Amino acid sequence: MLPRLARAHRRVLLPTPRALSTSSTTAARTVASPAPLSAAELEVLLRRDHYSASTRRFHSLLPLLSHPCLLLASALLLRHRSHPSLPLSDQPPPLPTTATAAAPPSPSSHLRLILPSRLKGRPLPLPSLPLRLAMLSAASALDAVFAPRAATFAYSARHAAIRYLRSIPNATWFFRVAIPRQPFATRHVRRLLDGISGKVDDPGFLDYLRELFLSDAIAFELGGSELCRGLPQESELTSTLLNIFFDPVDREVMAIREEVHKKNPRVKDDSVRHTPVRVYAIRYLDEMMVVTSGSKMLTLEVRDRILTVLERDLEVKVDRFGSSVHSAVSEKMEFLGMEFQAVPPSVLHPPMSEKAKRARKMYLKRKAAEAQELKNARETRRKKLGLKILNHLFKKVRRGHEFEFGFRIEDEVRQEFKGWAEETVVEYFKSQEHRRHWHRLFTSGDFLSLNRVRDQLPSTLVDSYDQLQETLDRFLMPRRGHDITEGEEMLAEEEDERQYEKRIVEDLTELKMRVNAPIELVRKAVKLAGFTNSMGRPRPIKLLICLDDADIIKWYAGVGRRWLDFFCCCRNFKMVKIVVSYHLRFSCFLTLAEKHECTKRQAISHYTKDLKVINENGVPEVYFPTEKEIKMMGDKNLSDPKSVDGALTMILVRLAVDDTSFPCLAHFCVGTDTALYRIRLLQNRLNVDPLNEKKWVQGLSAIHESLNKKCLPLCSIHASDLLLGKITLQDIDCTQFVDVV
Repeated sequence: MLPRLARAHRRVLLPTPRALSTSSTTAARTVASPAPLSAAELEVLLRRDHYSASTRRFHSLLPLLSHPCLLLASALLLRHRSHPSLPLSDQPPPLPTTATAAAPPSPSSHLRLILPSRLKGRPLPLPSLPLRLAMLSAASALDAVFAPRAATFAYSARHAAIRYLRSIPNATWFFRVAIPRQPFATRHVRRLLDGISGKVDDPGFLDYLRELFLSDAIAFELGGSELCRGLPQESELTSTLLNIFFDPVDREVMAIREEVHKKNPRVKDDSVRHTPVRVYAIRYLDEMMVVTSGSKMLTLEVRDRILTVLERDLEVKVDRFGSSVHSAVSEKMEFLGMEFQAVPPSVLHPPMSEKAKRARKMYLKRKAAEAQELKNARETRRKKLGLKILNHLFKKVRRGHEFEFGFRIEDEVRQEFKGWAEETVVEYFKSQEHRRHWHRLFTSGDFLSLNRVRDQLPSTLVDSYDQLQETLDRFLMPRRGHDITEGEEMLAEEEDERQYEKRIVEDLTELKMRVNAPIELVRKAVKLAGFTNSMGRPRPIKLLICLDDADIIKWYAGVGRRWLDFFCCCRNFKMVKIVVSYHLRFSCFLTLAEKHECTKRQAISHYTKDLKVINENGVPEVYFPTEKEIKMMGDKNLSDPKSVDGALTMILVRLAVDDTSFPCLAHFCVGTDTALYRIRLLQNRLNVDPLNEKKWVQGLSAIHESLNKKCLPLCSIHASDLLLGKITLQDIDCTQFVDVV
């Protein structure tokens, strides 16, 4: 029987990409591996719904978790992240393993210390691939036990939390739990392990988790902005551990919500407009926001209870001033990189103004005129064609030619002309001006309407005249509106009044949450990264000149698409579109023009506005989102998008070296046709501390400074994916950097 999960992290060495290409040398070091899993056991292992909440069933699966097949499944997941174009069913190269009965080595033996380029910098410990797979296996095991018990408002996806916030009705007060930046210290680890031990009775597994913290294999800060951003210093186990750590706070919030719901039940009478008092909470990792639809005193009481649990039970320092209660109507709240505020429904869905209505009427009138012109043009061409045919036939007849037809066409021609005539008359009488004109001509100066004249005329003539007048009045008398009667106009006016009353009532009784992108922070980030100058106009980035044209466009496209995907759920998404479509696009044009020593106009003429580039096969490709594509973008993303931080603060500079024997560092890639890229970080180029919010952008995370000027070989596929933002540095083996002087 296999040992427990805690003891399962034996010397299980999965080969690096270098070892995968030279498996013969590694296979010599392998010993007898455990017996392979059967199909039933593997199905039990990979099915998430099989894991029960009970500790007993968790222990029954612990031996399976230590099996190398679970590491193989984890390897498949990591491989799919590194190769997004490959399905999970594709098998990776065979993974030789070594399983001995010796005691498991310390996690520190699988860590590599990355030294920074400057003397005062801090080193970064990075786990090797076997240790990453072990931590991913531990995260899967913990999720199987704690995920079913998690609170419904504890989200693991940022955009899912934002969509829930947008659906909150009638928000009156809110506050954000402000946690100042602090390391996840020993006291927090003790509280975390105590929470895990309540559900998992496995001392060895707990000791292994403790060793991960002691060896800095897992090291993060509370209250920072580096969690779940795709940065290399992050761990796959962090989000799972944070959800377990903040579980007491979630339980307290659930108890508060239950108490409030019992004291304030919902009125079931539909004739009464009632807004019940409710408490809503949203937590994403270590960020938490609470919204209430009650009084301020209730909100203060809820805040004090939550902060007490954080300070007393979890020993987390809390900024009480930053956790102040704010009005949801008159103030904005920053949360998850967005701005939230409760507004009336008419703000989110404003009615058409009088100017907009007039513009729409003019637009419809112009479209109708264009359609009429097209119809008249078709009629004109038809008439000209008919006249040409008649003229041709008339000339033939005059010259003595005879025409013999096998059938008579007089009826068909008569029917066709009759249809044209009826259509012309109907279209003509649709115009009130024409009808008024002919009615005036027929009725003006009529002497037969005089009684002394009518008495002297025959009755038959008088009756015919009266019938003519009735016909004229019926067909030519101008009326109010052509297609809308007076009753229909009244109904339309009443409907407008009802819509206006409904809109006023909704504005007075309802509130909806508005989500806006922080445009000022976005513009500050654009200026900090060098896309614009001090005047806010696009400028070139000269550090990208050494790249190929396609790589330059891919880097801009990666930043632009991540911004568009991240802020797609915002109300002012149009402003973000302008930043990407104008500032980033023209900065790319200026960079290409600077590289080829030409003007911006020449660069636009060569690459077109869509930034098309010719690939090796001579086929034009478009990486940067086109103007039409940006215009059609909206809140349609169901998956949680990646943050722009890693792509914005890192530039890959290709090195001109002859030695290309280095294998690709992407996980499970065996490609050897690679190119060397040097990482250049934004904070090191600007000599700015990311913790200094005055010089840095608030909420913008940064890659660890130890990776600055490090070189990594990448194949063409993974270099393109990294530039386009499809993968991050977490999908690359950062412990195998190449030293290039």
